Amino acid sequence: MKKFSLIFFLAIALFASFFLSGCEEKDPNAVEKIHWDRDMCVRCVMVISDRKNAAQVINPENGKNYKFDDIGCAVLWFEEEKIEWKDKAKIWVTDCTTGNWIDARKAFYNTVTLTPMAYGLGAHESNNSIPAGEEMLNYEQMCQRVLFIENKKNVKSFKK
Repeated sequence: MKKFSLIFFLAIALFASFFLSGCEEKDPNAVEKIHWDRDMCVRCVMVISDRKNAAQVINPENGKNYKFDDIGCAVLWFEEEKIEWKDKAKIWVTDCTTGNWIDARKAFYNTVTLTPMAYGLGAHESNNSIPAGEEMLNYEQMCQRVLFIENKKNVKSFKK
């Protein structure tokens, strides 16, 4: 009978540990795993495949995650969709040298990186990883550059 009680107790303890570990709370600001070459950009609907030029935006109100193939698509998506919570959003971007996820608002951007949507803006965790003499932008400057590039493209298209 003791042996049965011990086995029964261990089974209950094992079941409880599995059940309680499933209740672990998810960090609402954490990046989600990207399924490379399968997940699609919310804005342009291209497959996300460049591991050093992807971005994710998290809605602070509901924790919903939006994935992008290029930081430029994220910037334009905020504008085109008139996202009211854009200033509160958590924005992640991959470092173009390491592929690690970094805070897009704290990143430094160069302007000569080959990117999926050809905005040329590569994110860096440290300004030391951008070679001396190369143009370097902060987050706000990078957003303005994307809007400028897109506006320039649209003006050319309209003139044709």
